Amino acid sequence: MRNTARRAATRGLAVTAVCGPLAGTSPAAAPASLHAPSALVLTVGHGESAAAPVRAVTLTCAPKASGTHPAAGPACAGLRGTGGDFDALAAADGVLCTREYAPLVVTADGVWEGRRLSYGRTFANECLKNATGAGVFAF
Repeated sequence: MRNTARRAATRGLAVTAVCGPLAGTSPAAAPASLHAPSALVLTVGHGESAAAPVRAVTLTCAPKASGTHPAAGPACAGLRGTGGDFDALAAADGVLCTREYAPLVVTADGVWEGRRLSYGRTFANECLKNATGAGVFAF
């Protein structure tokens, strides 16, 4: 009788070990997200080099728009529209900026849809920076 009980317990443990993950009972086996990660750190600095950023925000676009960016939703929508290509971000229509030269450098570093991204650009002034790119750098 002892052998029968031992065999039954062994079979039960074996079935649980083999079939448990197949039945979805193992929470560790479930993926954390079905979206490729999209998380960036955006900075703005005065001058023509990005040596000393003045402001920085975080922008997470997947699985949902979040972060410290003041307009994360529209910024993520703008980036999704270009596939994460910052150079393809268009200037807003109807915005008039002066020809004042007070350069600002913007940078973006992080991951966009699972691929590493590093971007930098110099704008002639704050008006041009804020008018370009669906407000991605308007912070």
